[in-house]
Amino acid sequence: MTHTTDTSDIELWRKRLRFRCWHRGSREADLMFGRFAERHLDQLEPVQLKRLEILLDQEDPSVWAWVVGREATPEAFDHDVLAMLREPMDLSVPSDDEDDTRI
Repeated sequence: MTHTTDTSDIELWRKRLRFRCWHRGSREADLMFGRFAERHLDQLEPVQLKRLEILLDQEDPSVWAWVVGREATPEAFDHDVLAMLREPMDLSVPSDDEDDTRI
C-alpha cells in the first residue's frame, strides 16, 4: 500500500492500524498495542505510522520481549515508536463487575 500525505488516506491508514492494534490474537498484545493506539495513533506522523505497521508485522512474543526488556531490541526496531510502547501503561483488564465507563 502506498501511503501519501493526503488526509483521507492517512485517516484510513490510522483506522486500519487501530483495528490491527486491537486484534492481535492475545489479550496482552491487544491491550499493549490497543492502548498505545488510543494514546498515540492520532498524533503519529506518516513515518511513525510506517514504523508501527512494521512492528505489527512482527510476532507478538518478540515485540513483548523488546518492550519489557526481556530481549535486546534489534537495531531496526529500536526507534521512537517502540519507545512510546515502553511508556508506562495500564494493562489491567476490567472485571465484569466493574463499571467500564470513562469520565
